[in-house]
Amino acid sequence: MSGLKLLRTIRLDPSDTFVFAKAAEAGEWAVPGSFMFMDADIEALGPKERSAFRSGFLGVGSFGWSTLAIVTPVTAEEREVVVVALAEALVRELGAPDMAAARAAAEEEIAFSASLCDHPAQTLVALHRSIDNGAVKERFRTLVPRAEALGPDAPRGGFRAFDFFEVEGEDEQVTEEVDLLAMMKDKTP
Repeated sequence: MSGLKLLRTIRLDPSDTFVFAKAAEAGEWAVPGSFMFMDADIEALGPKERSAFRSGFLGVGSFGWSTLAIVTPVTAEEREVVVVALAEALVRELGAPDMAAARAAAEEEIAFSASLCDHPAQTLVALHRSIDNGAVKERFRTLVPRAEALGPDAPRGGFRAFDFFEVEGEDEQVTEEVDLLAMMKDKTP
Protein backbone atom coordinates (compact mmCIF):
# COMPACT_ATOMS: atom_id res chain seq x y z
CA MET A 1 0.00 0.00 0.00
CA SER A 2 1.26 3.46 -0.85
CA GLY A 3 0.32 5.22 2.39
CA LEU A 4 -2.36 7.28 0.64
CA LYS A 5 -5.67 7.58 2.45
CA LEU A 6 -9.01 9.17 1.64
CA LEU A 7 -12.41 9.39 3.26
CA ARG A 8 -15.37 7.13 2.58
CA THR A 9 -18.91 7.65 3.80
CA ILE A 10 -20.12 5.34 6.52
CA ARG A 11 -23.60 4.79 7.88
CA LEU A 12 -23.77 3.43 11.42
CA ASP A 13 -27.54 3.84 11.57
CA PRO A 14 -30.29 5.03 9.20
CA SER A 15 -30.40 8.62 10.54
CA ASP A 16 -28.70 10.17 7.48
CA THR A 17 -31.68 9.11 5.38
CA PHE A 18 -33.99 11.44 7.26
CA VAL A 19 -31.55 14.10 8.51
CA PHE A 20 -30.43 15.08 5.00
CA ALA A 21 -32.51 15.85 1.92
CA LYS A 22 -30.28 13.39 0.05
CA ALA A 23 -28.17 10.88 1.96
CA ALA A 24 -24.91 9.57 0.54
CA GLU A 25 -24.65 5.87 -0.11
CA ALA A 26 -22.59 4.00 2.46
CA GLY A 27 -19.03 3.34 1.29
CA GLU A 28 -18.73 6.00 -1.40
CA TRP A 29 -15.74 8.32 -1.51
CA ALA A 30 -16.28 11.53 0.43
CA VAL A 31 -14.99 15.08 0.60
CA PRO A 32 -15.93 17.84 3.06
CA GLY A 33 -17.92 19.54 0.28
CA SER A 34 -18.06 23.02 1.81
CA PHE A 35 -17.93 24.40 -1.73
CA MET A 36 -21.60 23.43 -2.00
CA PHE A 37 -22.40 26.34 0.33
CA MET A 38 -20.16 29.02 -1.19
CA ASP A 39 -23.00 31.31 -2.26
CA ALA A 40 -25.74 29.96 -0.01
CA ASP A 41 -27.72 32.05 2.43
CA ILE A 42 -27.39 29.63 5.34
CA GLU A 43 -30.23 31.25 7.29
CA ALA A 44 -32.58 30.72 4.34
CA LEU A 45 -31.82 27.01 3.99
CA GLY A 46 -34.42 24.44 5.01
CA PRO A 47 -33.78 22.21 8.04
CA LYS A 48 -32.30 19.31 6.05
CA GLU A 49 -30.03 21.60 4.03
CA ARG A 50 -28.88 23.29 7.27
CA SER A 51 -28.05 19.83 8.62
CA ALA A 52 -25.91 19.20 5.55
CA PHE A 53 -24.21 22.54 6.10
CA ARG A 54 -23.61 21.88 9.80
CA SER A 55 -22.31 18.34 9.64
CA GLY A 56 -22.31 16.76 6.19
CA PHE A 57 -19.55 15.14 4.19
CA LEU A 58 -20.35 15.10 0.46
CA GLY A 59 -20.45 11.71 -1.24
CA VAL A 60 -18.58 11.95 -4.55
CA GLY A 61 -20.80 9.49 -6.41
CA SER A 62 -24.25 10.53 -5.25
CA PHE A 63 -23.69 14.16 -4.21
CA GLY A 64 -25.59 13.15 -1.08
CA TRP A 65 -24.53 13.79 2.51
CA SER A 66 -23.08 11.64 5.29
CA THR A 67 -22.65 12.52 8.96
CA LEU A 68 -19.47 10.48 9.28
CA ALA A 69 -16.57 9.50 7.08
CA ILE A 70 -13.98 6.82 7.67
CA VAL A 71 -10.26 6.96 6.89
CA THR A 72 -9.51 4.40 4.18
CA PRO A 73 -6.23 3.42 2.49
CA VAL A 74 -6.19 3.92 -1.31
CA THR A 75 -3.85 3.28 -4.17
CA ALA A 76 -2.69 6.04 -6.49
CA GLU A 77 -4.97 4.55 -9.16
CA GLU A 78 -8.01 4.65 -6.85
CA ARG A 79 -7.21 8.25 -5.95
CA GLU A 80 -7.12 9.14 -9.64
CA VAL A 81 -10.53 7.52 -10.16
CA VAL A 82 -11.93 9.63 -7.29
CA VAL A 83 -10.48 12.84 -8.77
CA VAL A 84 -12.01 12.10 -12.18
CA ALA A 85 -15.37 11.17 -10.63
CA LEU A 86 -15.47 14.40 -8.62
CA ALA A 87 -14.46 16.47 -11.66
CA GLU A 88 -17.23 14.88 -13.72
CA ALA A 89 -19.72 15.58 -10.92
CA LEU A 90 -18.61 19.21 -10.74
CA VAL A 91 -19.39 19.59 -14.44
CA ARG A 92 -22.66 17.64 -14.25
CA GLU A 93 -24.02 18.89 -10.91
CA LEU A 94 -22.58 22.40 -10.61
CA GLY A 95 -21.96 23.44 -14.21
CA ALA A 96 -18.17 23.75 -14.10
CA PRO A 97 -17.12 25.39 -17.36
CA ASP A 98 -14.96 22.49 -18.56
CA MET A 99 -13.16 19.37 -17.37
CA ALA A 100 -9.84 21.19 -16.96
CA ALA A 101 -11.33 23.66 -14.45
CA ALA A 102 -13.34 20.90 -12.78
CA ARG A 103 -10.27 18.67 -12.47
CA ALA A 104 -8.24 21.46 -10.85
CA ALA A 105 -11.02 22.03 -8.31
CA ALA A 106 -11.39 18.28 -7.75
CA GLU A 107 -7.64 17.86 -7.18
CA GLU A 108 -7.74 20.63 -4.57
CA GLU A 109 -10.75 19.14 -2.76
CA ILE A 110 -9.26 15.62 -2.80
CA ALA A 111 -5.93 16.93 -1.49
CA PHE A 112 -7.76 18.66 1.36
CA SER A 113 -9.73 15.48 2.06
CA ALA A 114 -6.49 13.47 2.13
CA SER A 115 -5.00 15.97 4.60
CA LEU A 116 -7.76 14.99 7.03
CA CYS A 117 -6.64 11.35 6.88
CA ASP A 118 -3.49 11.65 8.97
CA HIS A 119 -4.96 9.00 11.28
CA PRO A 120 -4.95 5.21 11.31
CA ALA A 121 -7.25 3.44 8.86
CA GLN A 122 -10.78 2.90 10.23
CA THR A 123 -10.74 6.19 12.18
CA LEU A 124 -14.09 7.95 11.97
CA VAL A 125 -14.13 11.66 11.17
CA ALA A 126 -16.94 14.05 12.06
CA LEU A 127 -17.35 17.59 10.77
CA HIS A 128 -18.94 20.70 12.23
CA ARG A 129 -19.39 23.81 10.07
CA SER A 130 -20.45 27.21 11.26
CA ILE A 131 -20.39 30.81 10.13
CA ASP A 132 -17.87 32.94 11.98
CA ASN A 133 -17.62 36.63 11.04
CA GLY A 134 -19.17 35.90 7.66
CA ALA A 135 -16.78 33.04 6.81
CA VAL A 136 -17.37 29.29 6.91
CA LYS A 137 -15.45 27.67 9.76
CA GLU A 138 -14.86 23.91 9.73
CA ARG A 139 -13.90 21.78 12.71
CA PHE A 140 -13.04 18.11 12.36
CA ARG A 141 -13.09 15.54 15.15
CA THR A 142 -11.99 11.94 15.12
CA LEU A 143 -13.68 9.05 16.85
CA VAL A 144 -11.34 6.23 17.76
CA PRO A 145 -12.60 2.73 18.64
CA ARG A 146 -11.87 1.43 22.09
CA ALA A 147 -9.41 -1.46 22.05
CA GLU A 148 -12.07 -4.04 22.97
CA ALA A 149 -14.17 -2.97 19.97
CA LEU A 150 -11.51 -4.35 17.67
CA GLY A 151 -11.42 -7.81 19.27
CA PRO A 152 -12.18 -11.14 17.58
CA ASP A 153 -15.95 -10.78 18.07
CA ALA A 154 -16.11 -7.36 16.42
CA PRO A 155 -18.71 -7.04 13.67
CA ARG A 156 -17.85 -6.52 10.01
CA GLY A 157 -15.89 -3.29 9.68
CA GLY A 158 -14.25 -3.85 13.06
CA PHE A 159 -16.59 -1.88 15.32
CA ARG A 160 -20.11 -1.16 16.50
CA ALA A 161 -21.57 2.34 16.63
CA PHE A 162 -21.66 2.45 20.41
CA ASP A 163 -18.07 1.33 20.80
CA PHE A 164 -16.81 4.81 19.85
CA PHE A 165 -16.23 6.91 22.91
CA GLU A 166 -12.84 8.54 22.60
CA VAL A 167 -13.01 11.87 20.79
CA GLU A 168 -9.92 13.59 19.49
CA GLY A 169 -9.93 17.14 18.19
CA GLU A 170 -10.52 20.62 19.49
CA ASP A 171 -11.19 20.93 23.21
CA GLU A 172 -14.04 23.30 22.40
CA GLN A 173 -17.40 21.67 22.95
CA VAL A 174 -19.73 21.73 19.98
CA THR A 175 -23.30 21.89 21.19
CA GLU A 176 -26.20 21.84 18.81
CA GLU A 177 -29.81 20.89 19.10
CA VAL A 178 -31.57 19.11 16.29
CA ASP A 179 -35.29 18.40 16.19
CA LEU A 180 -35.28 14.96 14.55
CA LEU A 181 -39.07 14.65 14.64
CA ALA A 182 -39.47 17.87 12.68
CA MET A 183 -36.88 16.67 10.15
CA MET A 184 -38.70 13.37 9.71
CA LYS A 185 -41.93 15.26 9.02
CA ASP A 186 -40.22 17.48 6.44
CA LYS A 187 -40.60 15.29 3.37
CA THR A 188 -39.14 17.78 0.90
CA PRO A 189 -37.10 15.99 -1.78
